[in-house]
Amino acid sequence: MKVMAFNGSPRKKWNTAKLLEKALEGAASQGAETELIHLYDLNYKGCISCFDCKTKGGESYGRCAVKDDLAPVFREIEKADVIILGSPIYFGNVSGEMRSFMERLLFPYFTYTNPPQSLFPRKIKTGFIYTMNTPEGQMKGRGYIQLFSVHASVLKIIFGNCEHMCSFDTYQFEDYSKVVSDRFDPLKKAERRKEIFPVDCQRAFDMGARFASVG
Repeated sequence: MKVMAFNGSPRKKWNTAKLLEKALEGAASQGAETELIHLYDLNYKGCISCFDCKTKGGESYGRCAVKDDLAPVFREIEKADVIILGSPIYFGNVSGEMRSFMERLLFPYFTYTNPPQSLFPRKIKTGFIYTMNTPEGQMKGRGYIQLFSVHASVLKIIFGNCEHMCSFDTYQFEDYSKVVSDRFDPLKKAERRKEIFPVDCQRAFDMGARFASVG
């Protein structure tokens, strides 16, 4: 079994990356082969609306035609059994790199039929890990529930399965005294990092283990 995770954060050793690493550790505990890809290491852009993936009888029907760093990644995804996306929330949405990646990954497999169908060759498990500075109690008021629901809906149509988890009120800086962030209490942030983030790490580990388990 192959499990691939995609880090949509520019930071490789912080909240999002750490949770993805834990998810892959969980998958590895069940014997899965794992791979973590940092999207900010790749050279690519979002969908360019060429519609080659929608052209009848075209060579790229159902596949993204753009030849850049994502092309070999998409070929590997078609061999994977599980994919897990991870992104921080920036200004109410996933990071720009994750958004561009999702456009390129999902649109070619999504048909313009009624109802929409999937051109992905088989059903696989998918997960999404979101990290955010927002406390859990403010998530609904900021529209995040609807955003995550849209992501889950499309992932389910294309891949057949989707599960997500959120890590709230995350610790953003190694030293809060060096940044202008008066709205946050650094002591409370540090306390939550110590007490709650390990719980989130265990949840991510459990997600990976569950996805990689047989049956």
